[in-house]
Amino acid sequence: MQKRRLAVTVGDLAGIGPEIVLKALARKDVTENCQLLLYGNAFVLEKIAKSSGIPLPEDLLFLRGADPSDRNCGTSHALIDFPFPEEEDVRPGEVQEVCGRMAERFIRQAVQDVQAGVADALVTAPIHKKALRLAGVPFPGHTEMLAHLTGVSDPVMAFDSPNLFVSLVTIHEAISDVAALITEARVERTVRLTADACRKRTGGNPRIGVLALNPHAGEQGLFGGEEERVLRPVIERLRGEGLDISDPLVPDTAFSWIVPGEKSPYDGYVAMYHDQGLIPFKMVAFDCGVNVTLGLPIVRTSPDHGTAFDKAWKGTASESSLVAAIQLALRLSERNA
Repeated sequence: MQKRRLAVTVGDLAGIGPEIVLKALARKDVTENCQLLLYGNAFVLEKIAKSSGIPLPEDLLFLRGADPSDRNCGTSHALIDFPFPEEEDVRPGEVQEVCGRMAERFIRQAVQDVQAGVADALVTAPIHKKALRLAGVPFPGHTEMLAHLTGVSDPVMAFDSPNLFVSLVTIHEAISDVAALITEARVERTVRLTADACRKRTGGNPRIGVLALNPHAGEQGLFGGEEERVLRPVIERLRGEGLDISDPLVPDTAFSWIVPGEKSPYDGYVAMYHDQGLIPFKMVAFDCGVNVTLGLPIVRTSPDHGTAFDKAWKGTASESSLVAAIQLALRLSERNA
């Protein structure tokens, strides 16, 4: 049987993305189960390989990144190579405009290849938001960029691990802007996509916990009205369709099961903003969590950590989250086949 082919971008070249990709490429539990197309730069990867002590595989094919027709690699793993004039000047652990520019280029080409059927799913290594901004890329992160590239207006950022699944109603937003962005339409779409994702993970009718925005779940309007004005109408409407959804959960006790190591009472949680969902998630899945984008026409996963500039090119960064992202992308692409 033909192995499924995954497009894997190396992320910001100055961060840990390239070396964790090299580490994943050296693992048989990855390479024997799928075919990897890496999107990056050969000169910098070879430099990182020497610096980190993680060699490039001798049988890795090198293809031209600028030529989408040059993807004839059979069943071999391959590097889609994007040369650029400043490649000799890339330095580890520094925010550089060229790294933001190239990271966007890797992603753009990988998305095009997945859309064209060259690859079955997309896995993205970490990028750096400031580097993107220096390069003039008008997106704060992967999720917004991928939404633009695939023509989706309202993707949902979610995080998957064996013990916890969390999705976000708002993504990279200032706290001062969050309340105005909590609308019935956003909440309903997030809950629906979360329930669908959890149904695929666990089967049956998943139980979804919806976090309140305000302390004490608003205390019946005393500390804010979003729970009564926005969340409850959505919850009641979706319950009428048969979905198993909680009342707005008090945020400071919703994850109290984590410390004693008990089982989560819900199959998935919907958080109102970034840190509300990510703090508990990273408590339980810092090294094995996966960022997965819901609502896209393609499968996309990513490690749930950043570029870690302080560890870049040293060979000490863990590839565990990237490997988990590859494995999840493989499973999701097989289900969609």
